[in-house]
Amino acid sequence: MSARLSCPPAPGPLEAYAVQFDPLLKTPAQRHGFRTYLSGLLLPRDRSKTLTALVGAEPLVQAQAAQVQRLQFFLSEAAWDAEAINARRLALLVAEPATAPSATGVLAIDDTGDRKDGSATDHVARQYLGSVGKVDNGIVAVTTLWADEAHYYPLHVMPYTPEKRQPEGKRDPAFRTKPQIALELVERAQAAGIAFCAIVADCFYGDNNGLETALLTRGLPHVLARRGAPGRGWAPAEADHSFRDAARSLPLRAWQPVIRRFRDGHTERWWAAELTLFGYGPLKPVRALCATTDRRALPELSTWYLTTNLPAPVAEIVRIYGLRNWIEQGYKQMKDELGWADFMVRSDRAIRRHWTLVCCAFAFCWRHHALQARADDSPLPGIPKAPPGAGKKTGPVKALPCWPRLLRAVRAWLTPAYWLARCWRAFASAPPPAELAALLGALNAGHGINLYLRI
Repeated sequence: MSARLSCPPAPGPLEAYAVQFDPLLKTPAQRHGFRTYLSGLLLPRDRSKTLTALVGAEPLVQAQAAQVQRLQFFLSEAAWDAEAINARRLALLVAEPATAPSATGVLAIDDTGDRKDGSATDHVARQYLGSVGKVDNGIVAVTTLWADEAHYYPLHVMPYTPEKRQPEGKRDPAFRTKPQIALELVERAQAAGIAFCAIVADCFYGDNNGLETALLTRGLPHVLARRGAPGRGWAPAEADHSFRDAARSLPLRAWQPVIRRFRDGHTERWWAAELTLFGYGPLKPVRALCATTDRRALPELSTWYLTTNLPAPVAEIVRIYGLRNWIEQGYKQMKDELGWADFMVRSDRAIRRHWTLVCCAFAFCWRHHALQARADDSPLPGIPKAPPGAGKKTGPVKALPCWPRLLRAVRAWLTPAYWLARCWRAFASAPPPAELAALLGALNAGHGINLYLRI
């Protein structure tokens, strides 16, 4: 058997990560395209991360350049399996002790919508887009994520195709609602061996009776948010007709104080109580709870109405659902920085591949930090050495970096390594001088430099 042909390596420790996927990429061009795509996604953005931006080509003028067309072919036409790449990514996360999912984490269901012009791109139609908070022309993806107090990462992604894009509308055999897609993604997470203590989702999924029934039938633990306004449930005139009504009718002594701990170290006192309505109650198979910052006013922005089949204390239920709020903000940062919605391809396969590569770039930041943490007592500047036993996932984790800080740490060596080498190649064809070669060698070894102002 002939030896596998090599391809230009990725900058720094990114090469060691990309090598893990080489068996799934058949040709040197595919392996080079994989490295180019990940590098472009991780670099700081000065414009939308289109194919020209990912390879460093000039907009419009070099749109037909060979490097751009090769990356276009890699994303749209090349014969590689995005599902296999994603499975390999998850296997690396599960195998790494610092990122392995534990039973204290949650499996979160989320969807994201982004604007897209026209109607030629697959799955694009007028629909509700969470990123803009209204109905607009765009594309929606349903995702599952794993998270605990220390870190989170996406598991699987699937685009949602509105009924107007189906030949027979909602009656088309291929049409699936977002809750149906979410249930399929939960099954994939279970098949991948992802451990979790509960499935969490916002009120869009919590108010779907079909999803809740499916989770109960399969015996899956869950904590689902509900709208406080009256729903479709029937109740006598003298009974409570909404979760909000049930919470307001509770006496003050029914509320329990709950301390919520946040990643930045501060704490807040919340109030939580069990509710009884619509067949939900402490003695029912499914419980209803309310958690709020003010048990008298029940402010809309800081009051949760939850249903769960977990027998855990109310404080634990509040902790579990609180992880979803952290994901919602952090996941948005990740998608913005890595160009989640910047793709300029139209086919379903190319879109799924782009999302898979974004997830690979995201996972690299956690993996790189985990490998550094084992090799160095202080992997990032300003992070103190963890005390003995801090790696055990038995409670809230302190002094752990958030993902944006991990991304900045990666860019501390990736950005100068990429741009210095690129600038020198544009300036001269001779080898770089000794000082520049030494700097590039240090950067390619993963030693970042602090480019921020020193005060």
